[in-house]
Amino acid sequence: MKIKDFITTTTITFSIIASLAINDFTYAADNFDQSIDMPAETLRDKIRGGLLGQLLGNLNGLEHEMKYINAPGNVKEYTPALLEGARTDDDTDLEWVYIVAMQRNNTVLLPPELITQLWLERINNRIWCSNQYARQLMDIGFQPPLTGSIVFNPWANFNISGQFICESFGLVAPAMPQTAAKIGLNYTRVTIDAEPAQTTQLFTTMIATAFITDDIDNIIDSGLKAIDKNCAIRTIVNDVRKWHRLYPHDWRTTRRIVKEKYSLHGGEMRDRNGHELNTASTIAALLYGRGDFVKTLITAFNFGWDADNNAATSGTIIGVIKGCRWMMQQNWQIVDRYHNTTRDNMPMDETITSFADRIIDLAECVIIENGGQRKNISGQIVYQIPTEKPMNIVPLPNLENQIAHLQTEQKSAIINTIKNETDTQKLAFAAYSAICLDLAQSLNENYPKQWSKALVALNKYPKVVQVLFFHSPFTEGDLLRKKALTAGLKKPEQKIKIW
Repeated sequence: MKIKDFITTTTITFSIIASLAINDFTYAADNFDQSIDMPAETLRDKIRGGLLGQLLGNLNGLEHEMKYINAPGNVKEYTPALLEGARTDDDTDLEWVYIVAMQRNNTVLLPPELITQLWLERINNRIWCSNQYARQLMDIGFQPPLTGSIVFNPWANFNISGQFICESFGLVAPAMPQTAAKIGLNYTRVTIDAEPAQTTQLFTTMIATAFITDDIDNIIDSGLKAIDKNCAIRTIVNDVRKWHRLYPHDWRTTRRIVKEKYSLHGGEMRDRNGHELNTASTIAALLYGRGDFVKTLITAFNFGWDADNNAATSGTIIGVIKGCRWMMQQNWQIVDRYHNTTRDNMPMDETITSFADRIIDLAECVIIENGGQRKNISGQIVYQIPTEKPMNIVPLPNLENQIAHLQTEQKSAIINTIKNETDTQKLAFAAYSAICLDLAQSLNENYPKQWSKALVALNKYPKVVQVLFFHSPFTEGDLLRKKALTAGLKKPEQKIKIW
């Protein structure tokens, strides 16, 4: 599928009063109406810088991940480094799987069936929460975006997969925030929905915008234009900006207020791995860092919660602004390696450079697909990039409407499967769907023998039953477990290892 087939794009530029030059890239006033010219070397440098910033934030942030919950961290000094090179981690390696497949298939928007195939073949360990749940749903025949629907995946309503699996897609669409959001959503909605899908649009837009401005406030403004007017993410971002204005030199006070307002779940996983606290932390890191790479990451580390995620996202934005050349001039010890320790059937000889080259290759494809050009101007390769204004692509859904729509759409097929099917996977799919869509009771009453057979089929996928009963979150998971027990599905006697 091509990007222009996903939704009609526009080539309206950002509103800027004067021409300005940023890192060798001139945004001239007479080009505002259609496109910009960016030297190929500048584009490559910014993409490499964004990826390196993401890797540093992620891997240097791991030691701070989930360490600072009730109180902030106290990191005062930090020198970015990858002494043994980078390695795969879920903050970057799911994107890596997609990027490699996008490049090999010469397709930016991979279709659901191919995405599912990639997960089944390559993403089988070191995944958690919504990612883990979506992977098990695939075993019984679910495909995206249903794997990330709040109807079927109890993590999807708040999990941060919408953030930490989006950065590379902002890099793929420089100065094209709508396209960046579309590409990001194609992949993050494998595991999330609702508010987390707004974070995808927020951060991919901010990354795409960072290619053309180094002003953090302008970058955040663009992100706000890309999210639903009624979403909670908008309130969170505006709150952090307000508190930063009130306490511009006191990040600890802002962090305390963030915790007081947005820790609402009694210390459950949502208070560590949810979009509220982590979106706030990422925005705060950018505001208090004010364009300084080291200060930005220190702030992300100290804010805590899922610190590596927040440092990776903010690090990507500052990395795009600074560029790789500047970052390497700091004499940080960076070994050019991206060591695969987690993903099946993926390259074992990847480097940071080769990973970035894949993104650069895709960025050229996106630019040309959107109507841009690769030109030779006086011996210099320049990309003419059709720019876009930020815009909300996927609005905030209504859960009740989703359930009603899916009930109408799937009811007949579910009943037919329960009554007539013998295939175990199809029966398991129908049974799980019926439980989530509140169809189980009527099926049990009208077709008791067939319903019992469907539950037996579902039990033949123990990992699915395990994530339902033992690896689903408070509130959303409790509701689903209650539905499952009422439907006659028995809770396993003990936990088993999922991976």
